[in-house]
Amino acid sequence: MNIKKIHHVAYRCKDAKETVDFYKKILNMDLVLAISEDYVPSTKAHDPYMHIFLDAGQGNVLAFFEIPNSPPMGRDENTPGWVQHIAFELEDMEALLSAKEHIIKAGLDVIGPTDHHIFKSIYFFDPSGHRLELCANVERPGALEKLHEVAPAMIEEWARTKRAPKHAAFLHEKEFNPDG
Repeated sequence: MNIKKIHHVAYRCKDAKETVDFYKKILNMDLVLAISEDYVPSTKAHDPYMHIFLDAGQGNVLAFFEIPNSPPMGRDENTPGWVQHIAFELEDMEALLSAKEHIIKAGLDVIGPTDHHIFKSIYFFDPSGHRLELCANVERPGALEKLHEVAPAMIEEWARTKRAPKHAAFLHEKEFNPDG
């Protein structure tokens, strides 16, 4: 198997038009296409829906379903609200700070910038309650390569202990030496 890219990711929304308007106004995403049917193609179940596809840049597509005949939308109450989110990359910190201003002016609450040491992020919610993250990479030469190198050992340790491995603690050091 040779996966080329993610074709699209799909989430539920409360209102398709409100969602299209929000993503256009706040994130400048265009509506690529909409599909609406009375029967679900894969299951043949009668469940009218509106399926919208938004341009998330560089061939990435973010999709939503409005399914009005289902119970009201909720979220997994057993998962903390900060876990499930959709993250988008911006070109730099200047763009991230500008986006934060734009989002605040639109009347939304914004958390951040939060420093993740290899990128900085801001967080806010869409009208359906999906947590969104905008990120700007910050240069830490050698950090991504080092993280890639230690990832398998981190996963193995986590699987055994369910405690946070310290293999990536170097990210918190002011002077990171990728060779040491």
